[in-house]
Amino acid sequence: MLDDRARSLLKTLVERYIADGTPVGSRTLSRASGLDLSPATIRNVMADLEDLGLIASPHTSAGRVPTPRGYRLFVDTMLTAHTLDLEHVLPEVAAAGRQLHPDQPQRVIAQAAALLSNLSHFVGVVMAPRKASVFHHIEFLRLGDKRVLLILVAPDGDVQNRVIFTARDHTQGELQEASNFLNAHYAGLTLEEVRERLKSEVDALRVEIAALMQAAVQAGTEAMADSSDNVVVSGERNLLDVQDLGHDMSSLRRLFGIFEQKTELMRLLDVSSRAEGVRIYIGGESQVVPFEALSVVTAPYEVDGRIVGTLGVIGPTRMPYERMIQIVDITARLVGNALSVK
Repeated sequence: MLDDRARSLLKTLVERYIADGTPVGSRTLSRASGLDLSPATIRNVMADLEDLGLIASPHTSAGRVPTPRGYRLFVDTMLTAHTLDLEHVLPEVAAAGRQLHPDQPQRVIAQAAALLSNLSHFVGVVMAPRKASVFHHIEFLRLGDKRVLLILVAPDGDVQNRVIFTARDHTQGELQEASNFLNAHYAGLTLEEVRERLKSEVDALRVEIAALMQAAVQAGTEAMADSSDNVVVSGERNLLDVQDLGHDMSSLRRLFGIFEQKTELMRLLDVSSRAEGVRIYIGGESQVVPFEALSVVTAPYEVDGRIVGTLGVIGPTRMPYERMIQIVDITARLVGNALSVK
């Protein structure tokens, strides 16, 4: 545990580094912290913080910079970010929110991604509201070798195909019997509703039907999650102008690959949608954006009281977290308001 003096100096160091982008020395800390401490005392405290892995000393400077662990402690225990009124703070966000068109959901999502990017000067990402994963019809086709082709047909005619693996080989007759049973008893339900019913009904179902249904639900859920069209990314090129990142072209190429492919981003945003409020991933904690120099700030948004998607900002660990939290939080509320039924 850090004492009050060490906490104050760490907080000051992080704030100065975020503001200036240069390693922070003991003289700067002495002036900025407002603490009546000798340079020697400050150097000793900084040495202790470095031993704890909270700050580091670049080879080219006598000053110190925060590590991802230091940023995490700062964000978790030293940052005060208040929920803000849409009309009285960040007026540019509120003004943009009034231009969102609720009758054009995909346009709202694209505008929100651009808004996040423009305000943060980093990358804005938005997961579009998921379509209800309702199936109208289900079919199982035998492929052999314990492999079955699952065909899910949605009410709007959308078809999802998925290969599933079974514990034993089934005849086509058995698969047809399972299809008939499932269409008769579960058609019209969402995959999540089917999942919940199976929890209570699985013991009453024939073993092979229960197993096939559980596999179908899992495969259908994965198929929905793999739809990269559900993620909109804006402002990727902003990262080229970030001092901390611009020289590392190898990492940037990998990152741009993630933006282009989108599946991993989808998984990150999907996990974030299960959290309450704003969530912050620092220096590769998300495992989706596995770079120590990057952080991700996300928040879920609600439509008519139900969480349907997530949005966020991807930028350098040296980002103004309080402002990013406000931007992400407010944009999430604006998107929810625009998409909710009036």
